[in-house]
Amino acid sequence: MSDGRSVDGSPVVHGFPHLDTVRAAITALYRRISPDGVRRYATSLAPADAAFSDADDLHLGAQRVARALVQHLHLPEARVIVGFRPMEHAASVELAAGPEYFIELNDRFRTHRRDIGAALAHEITHVLLHRLGLEFPGTRDNEILTDTVTAYLGAGWLLLDAFREDATSSQKLGYLTPEEFGYVLAERALVFGEDPSVWFTSPQAYTAYRKGRDRAGHDHHRPPLASAGWAGRRRYAKDRRRAGEHPGAGPDPSVPYAFENGSAGLRVSFACPTCHQRIRVPVRGRVRVRCGLCRTVLECDT
Repeated sequence: MSDGRSVDGSPVVHGFPHLDTVRAAITALYRRISPDGVRRYATSLAPADAAFSDADDLHLGAQRVARALVQHLHLPEARVIVGFRPMEHAASVELAAGPEYFIELNDRFRTHRRDIGAALAHEITHVLLHRLGLEFPGTRDNEILTDTVTAYLGAGWLLLDAFREDATSSQKLGYLTPEEFGYVLAERALVFGEDPSVWFTSPQAYTAYRKGRDRAGHDHHRPPLASAGWAGRRRYAKDRRRAGEHPGAGPDPSVPYAFENGSAGLRVSFACPTCHQRIRVPVRGRVRVRCGLCRTVLECDT
């Protein structure tokens, strides 16, 4: 199946246009493999495992990197056969029943070997998702799922590092924007206390990671989280008062929370900043909340 990734140097899209799908992908990953399953990937793929120099034999080197990725993603020891041919997209993988998997890379990687690891990381994550039975409907959303899982499980820093851009040319692998890759890597870093930016060889990758990290940090400082800033807390208090006075009012889509009136009183729902599953809690002031999906403990001021 084709992964749809451009290798033609066309202009790179920036920003966060796919963020809702990215967050849904993180939620789906936690639901499918559990928090304990996610913690099995606490250590990212080491740069040495994906290193590929011009002196390396093309096919043996690709096989070596593919094996390292299979091991990193905790896939069964299946043979991954890597070939090269002219093609429109960056790569494709044949998701047969196994035990062998066949990956084809664009011929350009014969002379752009530093990015072979990035292309293989995406394709081998396709294999993982196929085995897990985890997929989104539609090619676009399924590819965003694959990019997100690749990054969240510790191999996707390679995809962001493949992003390079200057005044006359650009290159990007993956469906996510560079900033969205940065966002997912920062979300992972907050969980595992790791700094992937030390592995970047591309200055543009570091800039994108910084922007994604800022966006991820914002998720962890929104009301009703106790760490929210003064302006957010003030707006939250105003909305809470209005919800109590007008119980039939609909939610305001411009804020990251929603109030609900019921027999038990006023409740607020909001997204967990770690796994993005919705959490619903009674409005009762300071409270400690444990997310039922990822088990993150959150200090809230409801």
